[in-house]
Parts: sequence; structure tokens; C-alpha cells
Amino acid sequence: MNTLDIRDKAEVLKLLGHPTRLLILEELVKGAKCVTDIKDLLEIEQSNLSQHLSVLRKLKIIDFYEDGALRCYYIVRPQMVDTLFAFLSGDYPVIRCSREEVRKEGGRRQTKTAVNDK
Repeated sequence: MNTLDIRDKAEVLKLLGHPTRLLILEELVKGAKCVTDIKDLLEIEQSNLSQHLSVLRKLKIIDFYEDGALRCYYIVRPQMVDTLFAFLSGDYPVIRCSREEVRKEGGRRQTKTAVNDK
């Protein structure tokens, strides 16, 4: 994995980390919604909403269709969004280790890496 890949992934996480974008995705998980519906549900200005929708479209997470004069958005990568929300809602226990356990685990990883490099 090269550095550019990591930076791209970090940028995606940063863009997805905005509370309004997460709220938009929460609403769209329930089904397609038109801009006016999203605006009313989130109680935000349409210009602000449009900026967030644009970011999510550039990430290829959502898209839209036109229904007359209405623009309705839907999720095009539902598995990604489901995984994102599962990750965010997960209960991840903290595991404490002694110094010896950490060193032992570190040595195990170094041995595996050395074997894999051959």
C-alpha cells in the first residue's frame, strides 16, 4: 500500500466525518429522498445542503435522479454505508497489556514480517 492510497483513504474518512454528511446518509439509508425533504428533515439551508450533497456525490456514495422539477438522492454504495455505520456503532473493548505482553506481541509480528519478506 503506497502513501498516496493512505492519503486518499484519509481524505475520504475526513470528508465522511462531517456530522451533516452522516445525517444525510442516515436519512438516505431509509430510502431515496428529494432535496426539499432532506432540507426539512435536517433543518438546514438548501445552499449548505447542496454543498454536502456535492461532496457525497464526488465520493461516489450517492447520486440523484430527477422527478420533474425535484432532484432526489439515493445511496449508490449501500454496502459501504452499512459498513461505515456498523463500524461507527460498534462496541470495541479496550484491551490492556503488560509491557511483557506488548514486547512478546511485537516480537511475534517482527518474526512474521521477516518470514513474509523472504
